[in-house]
Amino acid sequence: MKNKTIIDSHANAWKTGMFSNLSEPEIEELESRQSSVVYEKNKVVFTEGSYPKGVFYINRGKVKIYAVGNEGKAQIIHIAKAGEVIGFRAMFSEDSYKVSASTLEEAEIGFIDRADFMKLMDDNKGLRNTIIRELAKELGDKALFITNLAQKSVRERLAYSLLILEEVYISEPINLSREDLANFVGTATETLIRLLKEFREEGLIHIQTRKLTILDRNKLNKLAGK
Repeated sequence: MKNKTIIDSHANAWKTGMFSNLSEPEIEELESRQSSVVYEKNKVVFTEGSYPKGVFYINRGKVKIYAVGNEGKAQIIHIAKAGEVIGFRAMFSEDSYKVSASTLEEAEIGFIDRADFMKLMDDNKGLRNTIIRELAKELGDKALFITNLAQKSVRERLAYSLLILEEVYISEPINLSREDLANFVGTATETLIRLLKEFREEGLIHIQTRKLTILDRNKLNKLAGK
């Protein structure tokens, strides 16, 4: 029998994530098709240029999705949490991954083979509609993210990024390395550290070691232009 903690974490992920509107039998069918692996922190899930053989479902933990520019600098475009599916856009397009993914902490990630997933979609209208909605949402989110990177100052981008990350970490402090946070904001690590100090002095955030907690969400919203 599986450890009860693992079973509970799976159940919570399925109920709160992308497939939360599916029925219990539908969720059980999906879960029965996945092979689950525990990844240590900083382990690669998939890499840019490789070809997908299925989709990955995050049961537990967080994963950064990033692209590497010509100069070798990473730009984190999304941080996925429990309940999210990653790698499905490339699988549908039958093209190579345009981004890479690696774990930010220990994570348990399920893999569903492409043939199994496509059959489930063909047989299940609810699942198919959920995927279509998610694809549309992902496209809109990326467009907004790119727009903010292009049009906001670094200070505004940091405020905007912290508000996004608060939704990812929910009731936990934001726990990213300074390098990862800089790569999410789209700035140099030295600039990020200076701005974090300013935010702390202004009473916007609390910092303990590398963990961040938002203290004044209203001021951050105004600064971010949300």
